[in-house]
Amino acid sequence: MASHAIPVVAPLVCNAQSLQVYKGFSFALFPSVAGRQFEEDNVDHLEWMGSSIGRIHRVAKSRHFKHRPTMCIEEHLLAPLQQLQNSSLIPSSLPTAFFTILQQVVDLAQSLFVNTNNIRLHGDCHSGNILWRDGPTFVDLDDCRSGPAIQDLWMMLSGDRQQQLIQINTLIEAYEEFCDFDMSQLTLIEPLRAMRMVHYMAWLARRWQDPAFPQAFPWFIDVKYWEQQILALKGQLLALQEPALTL
Repeated sequence: MASHAIPVVAPLVCNAQSLQVYKGFSFALFPSVAGRQFEEDNVDHLEWMGSSIGRIHRVAKSRHFKHRPTMCIEEHLLAPLQQLQNSSLIPSSLPTAFFTILQQVVDLAQSLFVNTNNIRLHGDCHSGNILWRDGPTFVDLDDCRSGPAIQDLWMMLSGDRQQQLIQINTLIEAYEEFCDFDMSQLTLIEPLRAMRMVHYMAWLARRWQDPAFPQAFPWFIDVKYWEQQILALKGQLLALQEPALTL
């Protein structure tokens, strides 16, 4: 992306390599870059984001990843479901309610997620990974993977259905100035949202033995957190049952 003049915080190159190794540990060095928050409700910002992601995807389509994973049902729904079922972190008063709604969300999201043309993606393109510096600068590509193009667009959406219709129309109109978009991928927005929710909970559970995680996410073992997840999953089940956004 950097070689195509796309604003991204790229790793520093030393001795013709961006990946370094020290005592068996691989690492990369990045410059410190400042910026402010991307405004999701700002139409001008959304147009800029659509154009920028279109430029990224135009480059992304030129080849395939060699070593990065592909977004799939197994990694983002089925394996996380099993991880949570094997976890002892869910409060003893909630497993029945939690796993009942979780299974319904997993089953419906799995039935709605259809195979599509996969391209290289940022993978985690939400507002927290965008620095606004007279336009967007993209950071944090540790979750980059192959998947449907809509994955890098849907996290820009917020508000009610009407607001999201305006936002996705703005994004795609600007996106298509640089890259064609398959409109059938709009049906993947809610399955992808469900996959992100389930995967994130399982990721925290899987890493809980790392001492850094209880310090960084102390709320993860609170009853209130899991009650909120039950409510969020119920809301997501309703969203999966609604007609997909259309332009």
